[in-house]
Amino acid sequence: MKIALGSDHRGTDAVRALVAHLQARGHEPEVLGDDSGEPTDYPDSANVVGRAVAAGDAAVGVLVCGSGIGMSIAANKVPGVRAGLACDARAAEMTRRHNDANVLCLAADRGDAEEMKRIVDAFLGAEFEGGRHRRRVDKIEAIERGEDPAAATAPRPPAAERA
Repeated sequence: MKIALGSDHRGTDAVRALVAHLQARGHEPEVLGDDSGEPTDYPDSANVVGRAVAAGDAAVGVLVCGSGIGMSIAANKVPGVRAGLACDARAAEMTRRHNDANVLCLAADRGDAEEMKRIVDAFLGAEFEGGRHRRRVDKIEAIERGEDPAAATAPRPPAAERA
């Protein structure tokens, strides 16, 4: 799988560790943006990785900054990106399964490289469940288009299917 990675200066070391990890698992990681380790602004990397994912040049993206929050906010401004911040493997899995996230954001200040590898593996190993979650993702996409999400989908399913 082709994976676009990016970071600000606080995430450079983590991204370098993730590249080797992903290559060892047969993926095609590509670091986009500045990876010099010199001070850089997280929106720049979030933009270039988000655009690569939205254009289909990469299947998914991984972004790392100090808290992961800035990357998440900036990446979600790119149309077609659903970026989720995950600080553990379970959150990474669920952001894929329930939100169809295509960009994973990580916090360089919240764990070591081994934990980040586990989080990335959980993200990549999960698949979107669809079903009731499809309706919710459709609503996210409606918001992105400037539409009312309540009017963007079919009526709600029976209570037995809701959760």
